[in-house]
Amino acid sequence: MLEEVRIQGLGVIDDAVLELSPGFTVVTGETGAGKTMVVTGLGLLFGGRADPQRVRPGAQRAVVEGRLTVEAGSRVAQRVEEAGGELDDGVLIVSRSVSAEGRSRASLGGRSAPVSLLAYLADDLVAVHGQSDQQRLLRTDRQRAALDRYAGEGLSTTLAAYTAAYRKHQEVEAELAELTTRARERAQEADLLRFGVEEIAAAEPRPGEDAELLAEETRLAHADALRLAATTAHQALAGDPAGDVEVDVTALLAGARQALSGVRQHDAALASLADRLDEVSYVISDAATELASYAESVDADPMRLAAVQERRAVLAQLTRKYGDTVEDVLAWAEDAAKRLTELEGDDERIEALTVEEERLRERMTELADQLTATRTAAAERFGAAVTEELTALAMPHARVTVRIRTGEGFGPHGRDDVELLLAPHPSAPALPLHKGASGGELSRVMLAIEVVFAGADPVPTFVFDEVDAGVGGKAAVEIGRRLARLARRAQVIVVTHLPQVAAFADAHLVVEKSNDGMVTESGVTRLDRAGRVRELSRMLAGMEDSELGRAHAEELLTLAAADRA
Repeated sequence: MLEEVRIQGLGVIDDAVLELSPGFTVVTGETGAGKTMVVTGLGLLFGGRADPQRVRPGAQRAVVEGRLTVEAGSRVAQRVEEAGGELDDGVLIVSRSVSAEGRSRASLGGRSAPVSLLAYLADDLVAVHGQSDQQRLLRTDRQRAALDRYAGEGLSTTLAAYTAAYRKHQEVEAELAELTTRARERAQEADLLRFGVEEIAAAEPRPGEDAELLAEETRLAHADALRLAATTAHQALAGDPAGDVEVDVTALLAGARQALSGVRQHDAALASLADRLDEVSYVISDAATELASYAESVDADPMRLAAVQERRAVLAQLTRKYGDTVEDVLAWAEDAAKRLTELEGDDERIEALTVEEERLRERMTELADQLTATRTAAAERFGAAVTEELTALAMPHARVTVRIRTGEGFGPHGRDDVELLLAPHPSAPALPLHKGASGGELSRVMLAIEVVFAGADPVPTFVFDEVDAGVGGKAAVEIGRRLARLARRAQVIVVTHLPQVAAFADAHLVVEKSNDGMVTESGVTRLDRAGRVRELSRMLAGMEDSELGRAHAEELLTLAAADRA
């Protein structure tokens, strides 16, 4: 809700402050005083087009600043926080400036913000109905949303079920489309994986086999050298029986042991050395025996060497493709088998998704048909109610209808496009609202629509400019009565020149002008009861102090107060 609006340098207004309150606030004033600039300022505040020609002559810029109360946790509050703005105990400060050169700036909650953000938030804050500024309900998406709320709980329940089915269908359709469009890629991937798994399975590699084969190949390739070395070492240790001279380590150790054995009992140190020679003799003997056995075991087997080399070549081919080691190759084969199972299961998944998609489509069709039927019934009731309101608003021959066009495709709200149509007289075709009425008529049509929609399309603030254009007498009283009725549910701000409308207001602001011969300045004053009588008298008789005018004004105020009670 708007609490206060300050306008500086806009049109004829130099500096004016509008102190607003809940309920019905009316703005009046003499012709040319700047009443319409109030609506223009509100339009600017909520993202309207910036026209530098509206900047007051001699001023550098026009500035409009508003203070609003916003519910904590509401969509507006969340969007303000996302934009970096702040609320002060639920109060939001919004400002907009337009320079004489046409530059426009906006701020929201103390932070600079794009003008588009103000326009976005305006949908949840204010509905402006002016001669040239009919926002909100001229948009078909808002008309559909308002009609849905007007239709009541029955439609909202169906719409909730449809929305859930629609979102699930979107998810299933997206997954199905991805699987289907990637069918060729998946088939190619599966073929590659299958080939790799079969190639590895045919080779039957064992963990560590590559290292074992490398060691065996090295041994076989150097068998002669290994055997010769082992034989030579054995002969050096144990001697060569076929040789002419036996000079070997074993014989030399035997001589050394014999030399010490006869005297070892005379010295413990020498005895210790003799024991160590005994140990060395045993080690040398064992090594000689093992060398002899090794030399006999080494066999140069060309066939086995060729088999080992061939097997190593098979493993090398696998490691080039699938991993650095046999262990890596085996791990790749395990992962590939799992992925292959997933890919081969996609066909089953596609089949299941196709069935699910068809089931959801049938469900959406059923719910969409219910939505269409409910909307059609609500549209008939709504059209009749608005048409009845227009009769009381001096448009007795006008008729409002709701056109519902049902398409083939599904959207987030069903298959229906909703549009309000107006036929201003019986012989006129029914056209969209902005094409079927003049400015003044459109304001009255919007008032009738808002009154019927009241409570179904909860916007906290409504602004009407010249809603009473071209009417008077009883019709003007009815306009005031309906504005007061709308104000029971929302804040209503109305610029009017009719006393019958102004009398129904809860608060009355008057735009006053003074002329110094060169520059016109306007200010806004809040009227008390006596001030309202004088202003209504001026509006009725053109004279503030007319006795008949004051009596009539008192009568109007009494009538309006009794009607609101």
